[in-house]
This record gives sequence, C-alpha cells and structure tokens, in this order.
Amino acid sequence: MEQKFYWGGATAANQLEGAYNVDGRGMVLTDVTTGGTNKTPRMITYIDKDGNGGAYNKYTGRLPEGARYAVLDGYFYPNHEAVDFYHRYKEDIAMLAEMGFTMFRMSVSWARIYPTGLEEEPNRKGLDFYHRVFQELKKYNIEPLVSIWHFDTPLYIEEHYGNWQNRKVIDLYEKFARTCFEEFKDEVHYWITINEINLSAMLPSIKPNCTREEAQAIYQQLHNQFVAGARAVRLAHQINPENRVGNMIAALVAYPETCHPKDVLYTRHYMEQCIYYSSDVQVFGEYPTFAKRIWDQFGIELDITEQDKIDLKEGVIDMYTFSYYQTSVMSDHDERTEGKSNKRVNNPYLGRNAWNQEIDPLGLRYFLEIVNDRYHLPLMIVENGLGAIDQLEEDHKVHDAYRISYLRDHIKEVMRARESGVDVRAYLSWGPIDLVSASSGEMRKRYGYIYVDRNDDGTGSMERYRKDSFYWYKKVIASDGKELD
Repeated sequence: MEQKFYWGGATAANQLEGAYNVDGRGMVLTDVTTGGTNKTPRMITYIDKDGNGGAYNKYTGRLPEGARYAVLDGYFYPNHEAVDFYHRYKEDIAMLAEMGFTMFRMSVSWARIYPTGLEEEPNRKGLDFYHRVFQELKKYNIEPLVSIWHFDTPLYIEEHYGNWQNRKVIDLYEKFARTCFEEFKDEVHYWITINEINLSAMLPSIKPNCTREEAQAIYQQLHNQFVAGARAVRLAHQINPENRVGNMIAALVAYPETCHPKDVLYTRHYMEQCIYYSSDVQVFGEYPTFAKRIWDQFGIELDITEQDKIDLKEGVIDMYTFSYYQTSVMSDHDERTEGKSNKRVNNPYLGRNAWNQEIDPLGLRYFLEIVNDRYHLPLMIVENGLGAIDQLEEDHKVHDAYRISYLRDHIKEVMRARESGVDVRAYLSWGPIDLVSASSGEMRKRYGYIYVDRNDDGTGSMERYRKDSFYWYKKVIASDGKELD
C-alpha cells in the first residue's frame, strides 16, 4: 500500500455516537456511568439483589454481589446522547474534510453489532450505520482507521462473563472481529485491535495494597486480550491481505528524577511493566525476558496454553500505534516515596493543563525515537491533544490559542523525528470534534477543532462551530506540517 503521511483526528464510539438505545444497539458500561468532574468521580449505577438502586465509584468500587447494572432515575448519563454523531455524521465528516483530513480514527461499537455479544447473527442496522459512515469518508478520500475494541464490551458480557478475565470472551471478540473484517472488507484497510491495552498493566504498581489476587486477575485479563488481538490480526490478514493492523499503546513515558541508580533502575522497570510488556508481546509474538520479574514480583501464574503461544506468534502486528499526552518523573532513592506503590514526583521543568497533566512536547519525540529503534515498525500517533475549557463567544467563535500552541509544539517534534529518520506515518489528534470525556464525563474538557454546543448537564443545541484551531489545522495539513505558525 502507498506509504504516505496521514493527518487527522481520533474518536471513540461511546464518547461520540450517542443513540445508545437506537436501532437495536445493546448496552455497554458507559451507558450506566454517570457524569463527573476532575474532582468528583464518575459513578456506575446498579440495582442490588433486593431491588434497591445504588452507585459505586468507577475507579475504586465494584458491582455488589447479586446486583445488576441499571439506568436509574435521578442520574445523568452523558454518553447516552454524547454529541449525536449517529445522526449528524454527514455534517461532522464534511467539516473534517474541510480541514483536509486524510485519516479518521473511529471505533466500531461491539454492542451495536452484537447487542449482548452472544448473538449468532449481527445486528444489520448497526452494520448499515457503519457502512454509511465509511461511504461518507470515502466520498472525501478520508482513510478510516478503525478500533475494534475501545472500552465498550457489551454489558451482558460484563455481567455474566466477568469481561476479559474469562477466556470465553476471546472467542466472542474473535467472532466480532471476523464480522468487521468480512463486512467492511472493501471499506477499511487500517485496524487497531484493542485500545490502550497496556493501561491495566500499571495498576498493581500504583494501586495501594494491591493484592496478589487482584494482580493475577489483571495480568490474566491482559493475556486474554493479547491472544484475542493476535487472533484478530491473523484473521485480518487471511480475509484481506491488504489489511494493516496495529496495537494501541498508551505512551506512559517516564523519566528518572535523578541519576541515582535506584531512580534509573526503577524508571526502566516502570517502562518495561507499563509499556514494553504489552507491546513486546504484540510485536515479537512472545513474552519478553523481563516478564518473569514482573510475574514473580506480584506472584502471578498465568494460564497460558500451547495454542495461545501459537496464536501470539502468528498474530504479530504490522504497525505500532499509540496515544501520547504527558510524561512522569519517578523517584526511588529517598524517604518521599519509600514504601509507597506510586513513586511519581513533580517535574519542575514542565507546565500543566487544567487537569494537572504535564505538557511535554519533547517527550513525544523521545518516545518516537525509542520505539522506532526497538521495533522497526511503521509508527502512528493516534491520540494527542489538549483538554481545555473553551469559551464560545457571542459570534460563535472560539479563540483557542492555547490549543494551537500545544499542538504546534508537539507537531514540531513529530516533524523533527521524521527528518531524523523515524518511520512515523500519521498524526491523529484526539477528539477533533468535542466529545464526552472518558475520565470525567464532562463536556467542558474539550479537545476539538469543532465546538459542540453541549454542556456538562446535557443542555445545549448540539450545533457545531469552527474554533480558531480549525483554520490553523487546515493550514498545517495543506502544508504537510511545514506551516505551523
């Protein structure tokens, strides 16, 4: 296939589409997840075994024994309507085309295709929706990059199978992936298996008092995802040899605070556990040597079959795709972090955004150079961007110079990496159209070039307006990254 550099943006179905109960779509976890803020957590709602409604913290709680997930009165669920891409996709895609997009990353909602995940036949109305989206993208010569799983397992599987901890989910995912590859064979040639697959790998290191049982469950779930992803890669190649399939890694880049050997070694081990553990398996088809150190550290004994090993070897990825937002600094040499599970400390050299994330453009080039040398695969940046509070003026303009500054600085480092020989093939910023924040459920945490008139409480007209960054990014794309001012 032609080797070119792609410019565009990235989204996820559950944060963008809305229409959560339209045309046969099944439920997913975000449908029972409330809104929150950067200071108050999102909650997941349920009905307990006695018929009483309740809610638990998305990040620290769990579903009570005998309870079932439920939508309850008195709570606001921002993902139900999201920004209504389901009904406004033609308008939205036309605006992306106006900017000059050559690639658009999106995900296919598993529950829109298989409402519970267990059906033998897919939901035709769901498939037809995605056909229409792909046809609209083709009209403007925009290449789709499609994530098969982006945090939206059908809720039935969550409740009855325990999600990815159950090996049966591997087969259900494989069926879903096969349907996507066969149904969209002539429309999609770039795929991502599982979004930010490595995020769970860091949990045992940062969760206070993480038990052996919790770590075991996390790493078994991760293994099952590796196997499912590998089977999907193999299927994609069998169904259409033109398919190119990538993993999806969250670039959890870390620096040692000092040259103290403890800081340096801890940071190396952190990067191995949180990044390379997941990407080595998907690139090389087997677990790295340092995996044993991680398993021994947490007392993990994985259920790995001989067929799993074959699947991993036969399903290695074609390209390395990743998200990048920030870096961290690690310290392990003094009493500040001694005995603590989280050894992250402040970086005095970097600014932060309103959600307390470090802003580090150089870290993007640093990571590009590392993974280019480690894997020798084409690289795609498939998420990068600035979440900020935008002000819609009376003339419907948004003056987001802060976003332009952030993106400019990061794109400069991408261009420098390209010039030095790094094989980077795409820059896709996160949320080109304002969408619901995955972490907080807010609308005010905006990333887009396109402002969506929707508020945190769901009010607003849903009208779309072009921000200043819209016109800036249009110029960047037209110049292939040369005009950044």
